[in-house]
Amino acid sequence: MLKGLAITPPVIGRISIGRVVEKNGKRLPEKDDQFTITTQVQNRDGWMLHPLNESLRKVSTGKLRAIPVRFLFNDPHLNLRAEYSLFDRDTGRPVCVGNGESCRRVGDTGIEELPCPSPDGCAFGRAGNCKPYGRLNVAIGDEDELGSFIFRTTSYNSIRTLAARLHYFGAVSGNLLACLPLELKLRGKSTTQSYRSAIYYVDLAVRSGSTLEDAIMQARELDARRQAAGFDQRALDTAAHAGFSNGAFEDSIEDGAEVVDEFYPSDSGHSDGPVTTADAGGEVPAVRPSLKERLDRRTVLLGGATA
Repeated sequence: MLKGLAITPPVIGRISIGRVVEKNGKRLPEKDDQFTITTQVQNRDGWMLHPLNESLRKVSTGKLRAIPVRFLFNDPHLNLRAEYSLFDRDTGRPVCVGNGESCRRVGDTGIEELPCPSPDGCAFGRAGNCKPYGRLNVAIGDEDELGSFIFRTTSYNSIRTLAARLHYFGAVSGNLLACLPLELKLRGKSTTQSYRSAIYYVDLAVRSGSTLEDAIMQARELDARRQAAGFDQRALDTAAHAGFSNGAFEDSIEDGAEVVDEFYPSDSGHSDGPVTTADAGGEVPAVRPSLKERLDRRTVLLGGATA
């Protein structure tokens, strides 16, 4: 295994509740009030839709505001990773990642271990627009049982809610989180900062039409079948933990470029998708170079072609 390279769950698609659109040569945020499931391929119009996006939309008979999911791991921390993160906006390279106590920061002599007082108490973080940043991996359908769809967010609401739900569901099921039939749900709320406009965040719940008791019974049945077949969930969790620990930062430069493109178009706001005018205090975020332009610049900085 290559040292310094985080081995993360295989991703076969993306989940978002917003997007960045190009209008008159400018990249601007556009919010949404429903989920969108995409592939990992982009074209001129943005991310290409995944076939599941259309099939689930037909079942929902309207806007896609709930997605049936399972998790790969029993450990909540493996399914949802969240840290305070700061990215280089030009290259997409992670610069500083911390948990509120300690951080790993790229310095002149390499990666340094430093105290992390959280963004509000860190001059370096405030200057560089450090934000909470979470990545949630979920399985949708049965086509690829070890493949996942990733949901990225810089929303306190989503990170806090998802973290609580994962720990609670894991606890009440007897550590059978990977076997529980659950669903991601889109919820709305208004706050003073949103100027009474609705903002959306992601929650986790038992699937519609079912109860928590039913879900736990199904989880126990699935766990029994897996054990009978020789499926070793504990070994899978251990392998995932070792993979995450193998790198200083989870996100590669390519991943970071996507994160910067979608979540860092301005110096304000925490969102579950591209920053909206409400997130930015009623002002349209400053226009930044396109993702392709920044990747081209990164190629020049690194002195070679990108793969």
